[in-house]
Amino acid sequence: MASTFSPKHSRGYAIRSISLPTRSHPSTVPIEEELNKLKSWETSSSSEVERIFFGLSGLANLYKCMEDLLKLPLTQQALSHHHNQKWVDELLDCPVRFLDILGETRDAIMQMKGNVRGLQSALRRRKVGDLVVESHVSSYWILRRNTRKQCTKSLVLLKHSTEGSSFGASPPLDLNHHLSAVVRVLREASLITSSIFQSLVGFLSSPILRSKINNKWTFVSRVMRKGVLQLQCNNQVENVNELEKVDLALCRMVMDNATKDFEAENIQFAQKELEAVVVVIEGLENGLDCLFKHLINTRVSFLNIVSPSGRI
Repeated sequence: MASTFSPKHSRGYAIRSISLPTRSHPSTVPIEEELNKLKSWETSSSSEVERIFFGLSGLANLYKCMEDLLKLPLTQQALSHHHNQKWVDELLDCPVRFLDILGETRDAIMQMKGNVRGLQSALRRRKVGDLVVESHVSSYWILRRNTRKQCTKSLVLLKHSTEGSSFGASPPLDLNHHLSAVVRVLREASLITSSIFQSLVGFLSSPILRSKINNKWTFVSRVMRKGVLQLQCNNQVENVNELEKVDLALCRMVMDNATKDFEAENIQFAQKELEAVVVVIEGLENGLDCLFKHLINTRVSFLNIVSPSGRI
């Protein structure tokens, strides 16, 4: 089995590989198998969202195996013997950092889901131009901007934490075979978790495709000026994710000089894109909920080993 995990990232979320003893131990084989599956997460689908779904599901399985590993008496005795070492503290800090970011991201997703549901309801009852609809659209833009700002901070934190860590350094040479294997898979798990989290918050912090002119939203964006978007004759948009498609649908819905027929078509188009983004949000929500449970259990198991009081 390969000794390092160093995926190539299409969006620049490169994670440094680590250099640790390569010999497997029977106790770490289940985690190594899950890590091998996750190594293909970026090529698992042509869709950015489906790749994230795959990554979150794989992480849940990975941390379930990690719970089992940390419950082994052999693992508990080995880590407890080194509980005052810096590299043990670093391993312990990783689940905490990921839990913080996961919690913030899950809250942002739930807020977005509620906001989108409210906008969907307003569109079903009203026509474009009604104050209720304009109020919901304005609230959506505000939430999009706040979510983008928060997730951009999380992205910077993830990159900084990984680059500033000592993941590339080897643990003490006096570790036995079992503990060396444990440290290696725990570090690789942290690296792939950071990579997938960077992809997730990168998706949520995608550019807001709209511009405000004369108090109306117009179908203009800097991304379009760069030629990234391809507008087809049937108004389909390529090379943008689900959040950006909602941005463009809302821009098209409220732009000036729309006829009655075009106005109705735009409302229908916006409803379609909003429903698609709800499916994405619910998928992310389910994936994060499952992962959250296993990260909590991993954190508790770690604390039970290194801290007799079991602080959380």
